Amino acid sequence: MTIQEHETGTGTPREAVVTLTARATDKLKQIITEQGRDGLALRVYVTPGGCSGFSYGMTFAEELDAEDAVIEHEGVRVVVDPMSAMYLKGSEIDFVDALMGGGFALRNPNAVSSCGCGQSFKTAGDAGTAKACSH
Repeated sequence: MTIQEHETGTGTPREAVVTLTARATDKLKQIITEQGRDGLALRVYVTPGGCSGFSYGMTFAEELDAEDAVIEHEGVRVVVDPMSAMYLKGSEIDFVDALMGGGFALRNPNAVSSCGCGQSFKTAGDAGTAKACSH
């Protein structure tokens, strides 16, 4: 099945910024059902900072911005703001079920290095040196 992305308000499909694995899709469906809020979407974003230059973030959102990319897959919505989309293009979201520290993981082909914490990364265009992880 193809994952499609729509620009908010246009409904025009284009190539998705991020994709979801089957495990991530199933886990998101479970969380949204448990919350009893069908309108929730997973917001994935990038912020400056972190050990390697940028940090990943994820949160649930009900409100969408007009510029957001909206990815829909099997009833699950993922939203990404335009600035974050530049750094996340081609990424895959997975759910890792581990004894200690399981959760959602992002595989980003744009990251040339990342911190041991898995939440911080550096792209080829970034200047500067990675710092020690403080997590």
